[in-house]
Amino acid sequence: MTQPILPGATIGVLGGGQLGRMFALAARRLGYRVHVLSSEPDSPAGQVADHEIVAAYDDPDAVAELARGVDVVTLEFENVSAVAAAAADRHAPLRPAASVLHITQHRIREKQFVRAAGVPLAPFEPVYSRDELHAAVGRIGLPAVLKTAAAGYDGKGQIRLETHADVEAAWHPSHAHEAVLETFVAFERELSVIVARGCDGVMDCYGPFHNTHERHILDVSLLPAEAAERVSREAREIGFALAERLELVGLLCVELFLTEDGRLLVNELAPRSHNSGHLTIEACATSQFEQHVRAVCGLPLGATTLRVSAAAMANLLGDLWAGGTPHWRAALEQPGVALHLYGKREPRPGRKMGHLTVVDATVAQARDAALAARAAISPMTTRSAS
Repeated sequence: MTQPILPGATIGVLGGGQLGRMFALAARRLGYRVHVLSSEPDSPAGQVADHEIVAAYDDPDAVAELARGVDVVTLEFENVSAVAAAAADRHAPLRPAASVLHITQHRIREKQFVRAAGVPLAPFEPVYSRDELHAAVGRIGLPAVLKTAAAGYDGKGQIRLETHADVEAAWHPSHAHEAVLETFVAFERELSVIVARGCDGVMDCYGPFHNTHERHILDVSLLPAEAAERVSREAREIGFALAERLELVGLLCVELFLTEDGRLLVNELAPRSHNSGHLTIEACATSQFEQHVRAVCGLPLGATTLRVSAAAMANLLGDLWAGGTPHWRAALEQPGVALHLYGKREPRPGRKMGHLTVVDATVAQARDAALAARAAISPMTTRSAS
């Protein structure tokens, strides 16, 4: 049996963003020290960690330096090179394992894995050339979505194809000669579940969450999702099946489409904490970030039960700063609103700068309050109202 890594030990995190920041805060509350590897100095995670190493994520020497000084290594994003993962694992346990990263950081391998697991997903075809793209369109049909095989997130590297003229224009060198073509799914809503699996194989699950997106970026998450019990149960079962097959240690977010005819299809996997789970900090007995700490350190998993009736999370993007400094007081004056800012120095359009969480009696009330709070802090809203 794996020996637990107890409070007082040091955890290494590959990644310096907001997910690493909230993980570090949860780890420090439990008494752990945290070292992070970040590509930029003064990163969101580095600001709250005990030690920050600034280097490229694919620098094996820097990764080895991080791993030599800690008791376990985890990550806040999955695009860690195989060389870097191996460098970490030589000096400290890497959780989740390099084999999990190998699958989930590449869309073709990920979809092939999901299909082999017998879990439903949209029809897809691997594409390695312009000719193969045309052939895949002939088999799958239009509309469809062409996605780069690697390094895509928040809608980056995705092109919707409606006509054959779109197909001809879609293939370009940025695909690095690897892409995946998927049938476009007419979905009723997007859901996600976050599965935690410990070193002992014990699992638990958050969600499903109901997620809405703007410009391919998560905008609002709601818990509990307003879905039939059959749908909620099936979503959790899909999450458990995939985490078990991966032999995961840590967290796995499974993004799902609920189709108009009531079927669940897997969209993407992320072996880490996830934006849709941020509201678990206020809403659940154990946040996703504390659960991540517990899982990778071999501690018992915490309860995932809701402590409130309903919760909503609204992302705060850099666009919010376009009219000046947001009016934080306007949000903090409202009862039930929690403000989380990530310490990023430069707001840019589409960049996640923070989020608001609201707990309330119903999902609709929580959602409306979160949207109202976000509108109240916008300088543009205040200016247009005056």
